[in-house]
Amino acid sequence: MSRSGVRSLRRCLVAGGAGAVGGMFASLLAGSGAEVVVVDPAGGDITGDITSPGDALVAELGKADLVLLAVPERTALAGIPLIAPHLRPGALLADTLSVKGSVVAALRGVEGVQAVSLNPMFAPTLGMPGKPVAAVVVHDGPAAAELLRLLAEWGGRPVTVDAERHDRLTAAAQVLTHASVLSFGLALEELGADIGELGAIAPPPHATLLALLARIASGTPEVYWDIQAAHPDAGRARGALAAAVRRLADLIDGADEAGFTVAQGRLRALFGAALDEHRDTCAHLFDALSASTRIEAT
Repeated sequence: MSRSGVRSLRRCLVAGGAGAVGGMFASLLAGSGAEVVVVDPAGGDITGDITSPGDALVAELGKADLVLLAVPERTALAGIPLIAPHLRPGALLADTLSVKGSVVAALRGVEGVQAVSLNPMFAPTLGMPGKPVAAVVVHDGPAAAELLRLLAEWGGRPVTVDAERHDRLTAAAQVLTHASVLSFGLALEELGADIGELGAIAPPPHATLLALLARIASGTPEVYWDIQAAHPDAGRARGALAAAVRRLADLIDGADEAGFTVAQGRLRALFGAALDEHRDTCAHLFDALSASTRIEAT
């Protein structure tokens, strides 16, 4: 893919740029030719906080074409009204929060600027190529369009949604997924499972779940806590998971094989025309997993 680099987003301020997500965007923007200023309490070009903007930060805010907030939700919501008066007219204000309802409402209240709310749907360590990035365009304009173009240029897949749809989808795509894997791990612990023994005999579905569990268990607890605790629909998603386990138990404990068959049929129908695509993806994953296991064994 040819790269045209930045056009109007020449000076970019990344708040939280010392973190994983902020650092990824700072690096990508710099690689596309932007002049990037990192603001972070942990250190950067400016050691500071958007909830208490000092003179150096205020000066940079007035010069920035893009201000990207890669900070926790409480910091973003507290900081937006404090930094908004210092943004130059027509600048682009963006964030990377995983829940959109509150932050999009805050961005709608900022006048005279463009605004886009992003959610990279992947861990920064995986890199952006091929990965989806949800985008809520709050105040459109040429700078907002340029940021979406850059996401595609970096190999990402921008997916435009509104805030309500974003939060509804991520309740299943993030909250439910992580809750399922974490619950699987807690169940293994309850069973007194030996991971070494399980790994030796694990069929592909179990090996895949073990791999997912290992990734989450190796991650930063605050990330997964925020996904479960901050999402407005998280309780409903976990409730649906618990109810589904009870429904399955009722079918089995009640020796209701016919009901089990009907339930499996409903799951098959849930995919509609996408069934074959997802089934083939699973086959590819299992092939890759088996190949990796063979390599480790040699």
